[in-house]
Amino acid sequence: MGIGVSNHRLARAVARAGALGVVSGTAIDTVLVRRLQLGDESGEMRRALSHFPWPTVAERIVERYYIPGGKPVDRPFRLLPLPNANMARSRIELLVAANFVEVFLAKDGHDGLVGINYLEKIQVPTLPSLLGAILGNVDVVLMGAGIPLSIPGALDRLARFEAAEIRHQVEQTDALQSFSLRFDPGQYFEPKPLTLQRPAFLAIVSSHVIAKTLARKANGKVDGFVIEDHTAGGHNAPPRKARHAEPQAGPAFGPADIPDLAAFRALGIPFWIAGSAASAAKLEGALLQGAAGVQLGSAFAFCEESGILPELKRNVIAHSRAGGRGLRIVTDFEASPTGYPFKRLEYDADPQHLQALRGRERVCDLGYLRRAYARDGGLAYRCPGEPTATYLMKGGQLDDTTHKLCLCNQLLATIGLGQVRASGNELPLLTAGEDLSQIVPFTELGSDSFTAERVLNVITGRTSSETTDLRPGAGTARSGDRRPRLSSDMG
Repeated sequence: MGIGVSNHRLARAVARAGALGVVSGTAIDTVLVRRLQLGDESGEMRRALSHFPWPTVAERIVERYYIPGGKPVDRPFRLLPLPNANMARSRIELLVAANFVEVFLAKDGHDGLVGINYLEKIQVPTLPSLLGAILGNVDVVLMGAGIPLSIPGALDRLARFEAAEIRHQVEQTDALQSFSLRFDPGQYFEPKPLTLQRPAFLAIVSSHVIAKTLARKANGKVDGFVIEDHTAGGHNAPPRKARHAEPQAGPAFGPADIPDLAAFRALGIPFWIAGSAASAAKLEGALLQGAAGVQLGSAFAFCEESGILPELKRNVIAHSRAGGRGLRIVTDFEASPTGYPFKRLEYDADPQHLQALRGRERVCDLGYLRRAYARDGGLAYRCPGEPTATYLMKGGQLDDTTHKLCLCNQLLATIGLGQVRASGNELPLLTAGEDLSQIVPFTELGSDSFTAERVLNVITGRTSSETTDLRPGAGTARSGDRRPRLSSDMG
């Protein structure tokens, strides 16, 4: 869940270098309005908005959120209304425009491929977000953290500017209750765009069983799979078999969690391998095992173009060059309100940081990870990371709140968009894959930084990368084909 880490600048650099550049779509509406409130110094946000198909919508967004010269450093960011199933028109418009802006900027000035990543767990913004990305001419949509059976069909309909619907996951429902989220672009935007392209859809999975389910039961075409193992950063799939590394320890991953690549090959659908894949040997090995390529996250997360604050990147790179001493990647089974394991990066030199993250005053003012639950025939929302008393009042269980972090606020702080609070400003939270030692070869002697192009050059052994066309109907990697097959993603 790399909010704003894999931003338009990084995705553009990767795409220009010949691979698939992927932007994170998570909380991108908040990212846009906070960039505007900081003064949009580069002017990129307003320039992209000037290309939005409906100018009056873009003008309203700029008028509402843009602060010339930026807000005072001690003033809080203006908040958006919390996302829910019945959002106001202005909130829907902003979601569409924000996704358009990020994709538009990622695709600006080159003819490379750009994708966008979403989480199945974050459902309420999904349909308007997909439309915005399609309007920006996104080439690929990637989605993980669930089983996105209804997304391929939604892409089909939204690309025709038709109403789309997805099943809304709601807790505490009985067998007679079902909920859905429906979005009709024609109710919000006119005139209808002349032509829109349906992007390819890649599902991020860890098991061939889920992949087979998607291939057979999805309501549209699944164009490929990203196979992400438990060494990848961000959220991981839970262990398939509960086991314990030592007495009283939490669950751990084992042999059952190793993806069965033979089973993936048998599906006959292109797949990419993710998790500790940032090396020439891993790329070559992936191709030899029938993959179309690899997905890189942590390598690009700490390059110059990523959205992580420069001082945080330099610190991680310095520790990595020193052999990783004092640097740990922890699989935290309690941190994420989603319930999924989440990778945290820790420093021995800062043992109080986790305590400070957990000890923040509980405030849920962004709400992306809230879960819907049934109440009085309708819907309400709650988050295990919100104030405990509030969560319990909404029928939540106390155990669900233990050591929960506010990923929404803390990941925004990681990219310099953290909220200013009287009780203490939000602190950054870093996530990364387990093998951070892989970033060392990307730093040249005497340097404390590296570029996205440098990552691709080291992995491919070339000065530039070739591309793979992932659009529907395009060719895929053949057995024996050794052309580089790379994508960036921190989703």
